[in-house]
Amino acid sequence: MSEFPSDIAFTPAVKAVQERKGSRRGYARMERGRGWQTTITPDLAALLADLDMFYLGTATAVGQPYIQYRGGPPGFLKVVDDRTLGFADFGGNRQYVTLGNLSENPRAFLFLMDYANSRRVKLWGTARVVEGDGPLQDRLRDPSYPGEVERAILFSVEAWDMNCPQHIHRRFPEGQVVPVVAELQSRIAELEAEVARLRSKAHHEGD
Repeated sequence: MSEFPSDIAFTPAVKAVQERKGSRRGYARMERGRGWQTTITPDLAALLADLDMFYLGTATAVGQPYIQYRGGPPGFLKVVDDRTLGFADFGGNRQYVTLGNLSENPRAFLFLMDYANSRRVKLWGTARVVEGDGPLQDRLRDPSYPGEVERAILFSVEAWDMNCPQHIHRRFPEGQVVPVVAELQSRIAELEAEVARLRSKAHHEGD
């Protein structure tokens, strides 16, 4: 029986390494204090509303890990209830590695990256594939997104943590960058036209 939510990651082997490396005392204080979250808070829900990608980790029955990138419209990883997240599973390359892994091992991991704000969130839990549930798929789909929904995947949260921004290189979604670039290009065109006008005026005045 786990004593703290973080025990899902801080196994006895991990704690032994932390002890040897000198960080166990600090993490022990964390465990006894605020600890890791076990429910979906408003802060996490707000982050999810803007997120357009995440990484999903699964493993085979013998523990071989697999990481898959998942992308969609902002907010496509949705809050189903205070302990459950869900997303529409789109058609892809038909390898079905994630589906096969979940059919024999429900343990799963979500790695959320907010590159623009240098934030990362790690969620441990289990996942299950839901086939043929039209109302659930409709709840999770975004009608404006062109991907074909084939099924739903639900993730049950057991523990999660948002940790330090160290070493995260800032990147920005295309949807944020394109309008800024377009505005800058428009302004550059205006300035180039103004420069050309002034040069023409100066040329004529010098004649």
